[in-house]
Parts: sequence; C-alpha cells; structure tokens
Amino acid sequence: MSNENFIDYVKILFRSGKGGGGSAHLQRTAQDPKAGPDGGDGGKGGDVILKGNRNLWTLLHLRYTKHIFAEDGENGSANQCFGKNGKNAVVEVPLGTVVKDPETGEFLCEVMEDGQELVVLKGGRGGLGNVHFKSATRQTPRFAQPGEAGVETWLALELKILADVGLVGFPNAGKSTLISVLSNAKPKIADYPFTTLRPNLGMVAYRDHQSFVIADIPGIIEGASEGKGLGLRFLRHIERNALLLFMIPCDTDNIKKEYKILLNELKAYNPELMDKKRILAITKCDLLSEKDLKTLQKKVPETISVLFISSIKQQNLQQLKDEIWKLLNNDE
Repeated sequence: MSNENFIDYVKILFRSGKGGGGSAHLQRTAQDPKAGPDGGDGGKGGDVILKGNRNLWTLLHLRYTKHIFAEDGENGSANQCFGKNGKNAVVEVPLGTVVKDPETGEFLCEVMEDGQELVVLKGGRGGLGNVHFKSATRQTPRFAQPGEAGVETWLALELKILADVGLVGFPNAGKSTLISVLSNAKPKIADYPFTTLRPNLGMVAYRDHQSFVIADIPGIIEGASEGKGLGLRFLRHIERNALLLFMIPCDTDNIKKEYKILLNELKAYNPELMDKKRILAITKCDLLSEKDLKTLQKKVPETISVLFISSIKQQNLQQLKDEIWKLLNNDE
C-alpha cells in the first residue's frame, strides 16, 4: 500500500433524515362530503449507518467527503397513504474504524467485523396522520403530527489498523526494508529519519498457504507518547496488534537502553500495551563478523526472545516468521 493512499483520520458532518409529516387531509366525496379524516403517516427519515468492509484498508475513499446526509422521509397523503421512508446513508469503512466526538475525543463506537452495521445517527420518526386522532368527540381532526427532526453532528472516524504484527522501532531500524522483503508491500525506503510517514500493511505468506498481516508503524522518537514528532497519531495503530516486533539495528550503541526507551514510550501511551507478546529483532546483522555477533549476543535484553536478522541477506527471516507464527497461535 503506497504512503499517499493511507488515510487514517477523517472528520465529516453527518445528518440523518427528517421524518415526513403526517397528513391532515379530510376526505370529501360526491356521496359523502364529510367522509372524515384520511391523512396517512409520514415516512421515517433515513439512518446514517457505518458498515464494515474487510476489503478496505484505509479511509482514503472518504478523504474529500465533508458531508454525508441521509434522505428525509416523505410526507403522508390522502387515502391513508404512507409517506416513503428516507433512504439510509450507508458508509463502508475498514475494520478497526473508531467513531469519536471530534471536540472531546469521546469514544462512541467501533466497527470490528465484516458486514457489521452500526447506526451512528437515527433518522427522525414520521408524523402520524390525522386519521389517528379521530375519536367519538373529535370527528374531523384538522391536524396531524409533524415529522421528527433528523440529527446533525460532526463525527471523527479514526482507523486503528487490524494487523497481527506491529513493527516498533526508531527511524532507520530497518522496518520498511523488512516489510518489503517479507511481504508484497512496497514502502519508500531511504536513509533518513521518518521515511515512513504513514503505516504500510503487508501480507506475509507462511507455510501451507497460511498468512499473517504485518504493519510497519512510523518510527518512534523519544517523547512520542507526549505528542512529539509523529507520536500519538501512529501509536494508536499499535493498540490493535496481537504481537509487537521490536527492531533495533546491530550498530546501536546500547541495545538494552534503546529497547527500554521504546518500551517506556509504549507504556506511557497505554500501559495495556505491556501485556502484548513481544519479539526483539536485531537488524542489519550482515554488517557483523561472527566474532562481533557473538559479542553482541551478550549485550541484548534477557527478558525477551531475540533473533539476529538481515533483511538484505534474508538471514534468519524464516526463523523470525516461525517465531511470529508460534506466538500468534499460542503454540508455545
């Protein structure tokens, strides 16, 4: 998925349909000029509905959409004819789309399953026609109910990627290179910080035609959890990942310290991220001699499974996929 096509936040003005008014019609015929009330009910206003679509990976299709309005219900008419219901506004969104109040950030709902439909704004009810108000003491009611108003509000749609594995690391840790080698994704790769400005998703083929989804999250900097750099906007994607793959280059001065900084950023953003399964990949190991590699093996954290890999030389990548698959499927 190209960077230009990944959109993970949109703010849209939604409006549900107004209910149609009931009719206050009084029937008059040649045979009976005072036949009485025969006004039909107004139609219901259309709802605004979000529908999950597993084939969508981004909110790109809504990028330039500023307004989404459902249809108003039609008014009732004579002969007890009901007004037509307004057409619903159905908006297809990727799985993992969260609906929030754009002003307060309050969570409202989320779409998690393919085909799932969430009514975010209900259409107004249609008004009752005057036929409902006829009684023994009121033979010719000349009034009917108006339709109920629709609801209009701004809503923020925010995508949290539903990937199995999230890559976590500072810029230039080799995340984009790894995802380009493991999957069909073609991220931009260059030797400067923040190459990845938007997450890249890739499908990784595994044994026996199985697969898992990997997400290249933009590089973290120290202070990301406080909103520095690209920070908060991208940390939210990590919340959905089942497994976190930490990546640190082999030429890092202090691997244990860098791993601790990455962990602290995630913890500061959301302490629940500490409960996720983790693997540490030491990258760019094709640059090391066997002697240097043995020395480096003594300088890695003891509390996490560590693999020494090279994306360029495809060194230990099958072992990495095996370890990921094992943890994803609880096959420990």
